[in-house]
Amino acid sequence: MSDCPVSAGYRRRKPKEATVNKTLGVILIVLGLVGLAWGGFTYTTREKVVDIGPIHATRDETHNVPLPPIAGALALIGGIVLLVASRNH
Repeated sequence: MSDCPVSAGYRRRKPKEATVNKTLGVILIVLGLVGLAWGGFTYTTREKVVDIGPIHATRDETHNVPLPPIAGALALIGGIVLLVASRNH
């Protein structure tokens, strides 16, 4: 069975999957903690109001994006599950 290319390819991919799962797990844990700590984020956009020849007027508009605590908790739990699952394999 060791001559089978399918089984050899599977053995090579397994550590790679574990590494990807670990990385995603850590990212989800960090995002979950950040989401629980801050509860959202803000960003600013610049909008043209007037653009007549040499006269330009813009307006900065701030947008608030709230993040529900359940989303942060789910990301945290999902990250923990991925980390535990990657250690078991």
